[in-house]
Amino acid sequence: MAASTRQVAPAGPLEGAPARRAKRFLVGIAAIAALGGALFGYDTGVVSGALPFMERHFGLGSLGEGVITSALLIGAAFGSLAGGRMSDALGRRNSLLWAGAVFIGGAIAVALAPTVPFMAAARFVLGLAVGSASVITPLYLSEIAPPHIRGRLVSFNSLMIVSGQLLAYLVNAVLAHWAAWRWMLGLAAVPAVALFIGLFFLPDTPRWYISKGRPDDAAGVLRRTLPADAIAAELARIDHARSLEADARRGAWQELRTPWVRRLLLVGVGLAVVQQITGVNAVIYFAPKILATTGLGTNTAITATIAVGAISVVATAIGMSLIDRVGRRPMLITGLAGMALALGLLGAAFRLPHSPAVSFLVLGLMVLYMAFMQATLNTGVWLLLAEMFPLRVRGLAMGTAVFVMWLVNFSVALAFPVLLEAVGAGTTFWLFGAMCVLSLLFCRRYAPETKGLALEDLEEELRRAATAG
Repeated sequence: MAASTRQVAPAGPLEGAPARRAKRFLVGIAAIAALGGALFGYDTGVVSGALPFMERHFGLGSLGEGVITSALLIGAAFGSLAGGRMSDALGRRNSLLWAGAVFIGGAIAVALAPTVPFMAAARFVLGLAVGSASVITPLYLSEIAPPHIRGRLVSFNSLMIVSGQLLAYLVNAVLAHWAAWRWMLGLAAVPAVALFIGLFFLPDTPRWYISKGRPDDAAGVLRRTLPADAIAAELARIDHARSLEADARRGAWQELRTPWVRRLLLVGVGLAVVQQITGVNAVIYFAPKILATTGLGTNTAITATIAVGAISVVATAIGMSLIDRVGRRPMLITGLAGMALALGLLGAAFRLPHSPAVSFLVLGLMVLYMAFMQATLNTGVWLLLAEMFPLRVRGLAMGTAVFVMWLVNFSVALAFPVLLEAVGAGTTFWLFGAMCVLSLLFCRRYAPETKGLALEDLEEELRRAATAG
């Protein structure tokens, strides 16, 4: 779907003292907004360490494990759908404020849950915030970043997600010695409070201000990120893109019925499915359980999971440094090939007799798989979903794609413990490897390339490409 011609956005970086002020402004925005990503990571990763102790406390079987794990994910699915609509109506910043408040209340409720139904309900509510943040945070960062650093700034959200997961693994390893699973879950309230307070100091995005008829507010934000002589052209570009959409059709849902927009939405949904069916969250949610099948004890398996979180952070940082130079499509294709290889070897490793050496071999292959995943597919998919949809439906379309992502995530999390018990780890990971091969073929055929283009120029190019295709 990549088009044959490219028009790079003319607005380049600031220089001198203005450049330093712009950098501080953007770093501050990224640090606060991406706390939503860190909470996303912590709340999805912490269950891996808490689950073995919840099994004993609540007497959970394989299905119960799946229900507790996936309750957050079905909430995230609905939260992502609501988050897209809410961000279009209320603004990106105000919607993140709402998510921060729910993060605080949800974390406390989960930590105090007295029964399995209460725990499932509390994790569902917490999932509403996780899903909303998963849509709004990359959307916010993509719209406020200048084109020359948009890939790195949006990918910073991916770095914060895996950093949140690593923090969860570290907290799990420390608190596992006291079986303090309620503290594992409840500590998520601390960064949630920081997010909620920090958002009061942030503006909304120029594109949202323009969409609501507030050009002066949009110009005020652009003055902090672009050279003065580029602001008028950037405002005109944003407004022109909005006018084209407003003149062409009325209403976001009606626009989704336009063939070229519908094609983009289907590709976005496909990318969201690809990210989930290739097995990443089975590893994130159940790494200690997977390692325990090789003979490791509970506490040792929880501690070993730190390696999975650490490589995720390092790999995401590498992916961030490459994505604006290498491009989105090449990284997706390379990553899926590496993931397929790692999963094939991982499935074979589970056929070996249990021993400490096999346990570390399995851990090493899980780390290799996560390195490919986080450096390429995870970084690339989140960035593409934040970039590829037209302004008028960006929140709705991204929310729809992420809604599907969370539904598939829910299905994988619910089915994985049962599948692991039914067919074994080896066959399960071979199935994930086959999904990687199919996903590679999909990305080669349909994934767009968005490197180096302003969002408005990108919209015009994708329109031409989809119409021609």
